[in-house]
Formats: sequence, C-alpha cells, structure tokens
Amino acid sequence: MAAAKKAVLGPLVGAVDQGTSSTRFLVFNSKTAELLSHHQVEIKQEFPKEGWVEQDPKEILQSVYECIEKTCEKLGELNIDISNIKAIGVSNQRETTVVWDKLTGEPLYNAVVWLDLRTQSTVETLSKRIPGNNNFVKSKTGLPLSTYFSAVKLRWLLDNVGQVQKAVEEDRALFGTIDAWLIWSLTGGPNGGVHCTDVTNASRTMLFNIHSLEWDNELCKFFEIPMKILPNVRSSSEIYGLMKAGALEGVPISGCLGDQSAALVGQMCFQDGQAKNTYGTGCFLLCNTGRKCVFSEHGLLTTVAYKLGRDKPVYYALEGSVAIAGAVIRWLRDNLGIIKSSEEIEKLAKEVGTSYGCYFVPAFSGLYAPYWEPSARGIICGLTQFTNKCHIAFAALEAVCFQTREILDAMNRDCGIPLSHLQVDGGMTSNKILMQLQADILYIPVVKPSMPETTALGAAMAAGAAEGVGVWSLEPDDLSAVTMERFEPQINAEESGIRYSTWKKAVMKSMGWVTTQSAESGDPSIFCSLPLGFFIVSSMVMLIGARYISGQLLFN
Repeated sequence: MAAAKKAVLGPLVGAVDQGTSSTRFLVFNSKTAELLSHHQVEIKQEFPKEGWVEQDPKEILQSVYECIEKTCEKLGELNIDISNIKAIGVSNQRETTVVWDKLTGEPLYNAVVWLDLRTQSTVETLSKRIPGNNNFVKSKTGLPLSTYFSAVKLRWLLDNVGQVQKAVEEDRALFGTIDAWLIWSLTGGPNGGVHCTDVTNASRTMLFNIHSLEWDNELCKFFEIPMKILPNVRSSSEIYGLMKAGALEGVPISGCLGDQSAALVGQMCFQDGQAKNTYGTGCFLLCNTGRKCVFSEHGLLTTVAYKLGRDKPVYYALEGSVAIAGAVIRWLRDNLGIIKSSEEIEKLAKEVGTSYGCYFVPAFSGLYAPYWEPSARGIICGLTQFTNKCHIAFAALEAVCFQTREILDAMNRDCGIPLSHLQVDGGMTSNKILMQLQADILYIPVVKPSMPETTALGAAMAAGAAEGVGVWSLEPDDLSAVTMERFEPQINAEESGIRYSTWKKAVMKSMGWVTTQSAESGDPSIFCSLPLGFFIVSSMVMLIGARYISGQLLFN
C-alpha cells in the first residue's frame, strides 16, 4: 500500500515556549498563523526554604527536547512533513538565573527563579549605596532594585555557591537567563554552543543599559559581576545558530524574546499605545511606548519591548508586573488540595458566583507593581461561618483581576490616555468566569484572541521574519486577521468601585509581615503554620467549615 501523501502547507515555524509552570513546543503555518500542533510538559518547582524558588536547568532542557520530539511525532500523524519547519523561536520565563560550566555543560546550581526572595538583604544593602538624588540603576535599566531581577540572584550565587565561585576563577562559568541556557545547549553546548541572549531578556537582568543596548560597566561594578561570564546581546530576530540534535537538527534558531515581549508581538501590538495583559504564573501588562523610553511615576517598569532585526530600531514598553496569578491556582491545588486540577477552579467559582465578602491577596513573593513591597505576604480576609472553598476559589480569581486593575490604573496615569479595552492572552484566559470578572472589575471590555497562544506565536513570528529565513512577513498588510472573543462589563461602575476599594484595604493589611532577618532565616515563628507564609485574617477567631488535621487545612 502506498504511503500517505504528506500535506503541503508551505513554510512552518516552531516555537519553544519555556514558562515557569511548563514547557511547550508549538508549530505554526507562517502564511496563516494557524497553530498546527503542540506538546506540553509541566515543570517542577522546588521550595528548599521559605521564599526560595528553584528549578532544575537540566529538567528544563530535557523538557524542551521532549516537547520538540512529541510535536514532530504528532505532525507525522497528521501527514505534515517536518522538513517544512524552517526556523525555531524561543520564548522564556524572564529573570530566572542559571550559571553553568562551559566545559561540561553541567549547571553549577539550580536555576534561581524570578519569584525567589532569598536576596532581600542583598537588595537592602545595595539600596543604601545608591545616592538618593542619582538612582543610576533605575535610570540606566528602567528597573527598581528588587529581588525580581537577575543581577542580585547572580550576586547571591557568586557569594554562596562554592562551585560557582571556583568556576568563575577558573574561567569555566557562563551566566544566562533561561533563553541563553537553552540556545547554548541546543546549538551544541560544550561543542560550540552559542552563548547569547536578546535585548528583551538582557533588559531584565539589571546589568543592561537600555539606552546604549549594551552591558553596562558601571552596573557590573556596582553588583560586582564579572562581565566575562555574560552572554553576547543580539536582536530578537536573527539567526543565532543551528539545532545540533534531535528531530529538527540543522534548523536555525532565529527568534528570541522574553515571554511578555513575545506576547506583545504575538498580539501584534506594534503601535505606540497598544497594550496587552498576559495571564500566566504571574500577570504582566505591557504597553508599547514606541522608540522612546517612558519612565513611570506610578510603580511600573520601563523595559525593552523588542528589536526585530540587527538593523531594526529598538522599541520600548511600560510594564506592570504581578508576581502571582496562575500560581495561586497551582497553590490551591498543590498546597491546600481543594482542587485536583487547575480547570476545577472555574467549576467551584461558578457554584457560588461571588466571594461573599472574602478577599484574597496572594502576596506569596511580596507585592510587585505598583507597590514593590517585599515585606507583604498572602492573606485571606473577610471570612465568616458561611465561607467555604468555593468562595475562596472565587476570591482567588478576583485577586488576579484586582491586581490587573491596579497596574492598569497605574498605566493609564503614566500614559495619560486610558485604555478603551484590554487585549488579553495566556493560559488562564480559557477561564470564562475570570474573563467576565476582569471586564466587570476594570469596567472596560476584555478582548481575547480565539488562538490564545500569543507568546509562542510572537516567538515564531520573530524567528520566521529573521534575515536569512524570511518566511514570515511582519508588514501590517501581511499580518493575519485574528478572530476575537469579547467580554463586556455586566455590573454597574459603582459596584465595581466598591469591590475594588475593599480589595485595596486588604492589600494594606498584607504589608509589613516580614523583616529581612526572618525572611532569610526562614524562621517559622513569624508565620502562621500554613505554607508559604500564608495568613488568614478573619473577622472571627475560628473559621467554621475548615478543620486543621495532621498539618493539613481541609475545607468542607
């Protein structure tokens, strides 16, 4: 019997989407932007001490290979020839810090994840060395001094991990964010791997001058980081190297964007003033500010949006960053056990349709924008005898929406022109209750693309458009029209405002829980007995309907 004829679809482009919670590989048709196939693998997170968050770089790399192989198998089952894949783009969780041995390819420590808080005392010490009238760190990087960014994580590794210190002394150490680790490994590792990053990821290290687009000598001296371990900085769209193993050996890796920049590109926010909000592990609102740096007066970051080619101009963005969005759902699943899968949260919330006055501030890693308050910790407040797990599930979804409103309000104040609608993407946008809540709490329409994988799409677009590949046109007339789902506000503005003001009261109560000493020692005496320093502030002494048994909190 003759073999089935392979489908002819024209040039295809693959995208690695390496996030905090999972790794995926997706393949798109470069002419229609249609998603043809994908595979996903969940990534473990390790919490060795209170406030510490780590991942295994080798597990992350292996998950990329696995996703590529499985996706290629699925394409084969669809009779799609993988030889049509002409390029691969990389999108990644930003700031997460890896140091590895360039001779062996072995990581010298776990990846220190962007959510990690262990460097708070380092941040406080360094902040005392910045003149009050000359915050050169913020003026050069667009970033506040925070545990969030790579420089202080790298400083901690240099100070505390003997293997890292020794490798630096012996000129064996390489540093990178996840994109750099993956590109180096995929292009050969110890055997000629390309050590590079792109401008969007470099702009999240706190070592990169976003004006000159170079590693900054003054910043490296300030953080005491040896420049020899830093990757070469490239544009977001050019051929970095070729895949050296696996089903796609020989295919160029030609796109690289930090995940939030990738989503901005995937949402086609190429015009000054266009914005998108991505709901993943965290929540990130980016507004394209064109070719000018706009510095926020309301707690937002200034960051590089993209540079789509070596000779193309750089574009900037204002960003509102929320640490905990989808992560709160994972926490309800893994730590409290009140749901068995992330999808169950919508069912629980739907049962009650309200939080019944219960408010959840999931400040597990302190508060990011617009507060930048590392002393905050999570609280649930407004509990009564009537409160059950359904109300807490609903409150968790509301928390994501309230946090988005806070950063949207800050964005509107900085830009001067309020957004008339919000473009959204990310895994959580499949939750219709969340999307409707978001429209109600913002009191503007929320617009969701029918194909929500815009982060991977952005990486694929950058890869396909690269010089030497040229299979994806980014000209406005050539971009595919995207079908959208629209959620309109269904409550009145007064009710929306009341709920938001009550949330703000809860946020104030979450602050000031942790001192530097207690946060770093992991001293449990400063926390309630719940995991992750989680606090329940109740209007009652006892929550009826919950019982504490054998160290587990169980909700009836």
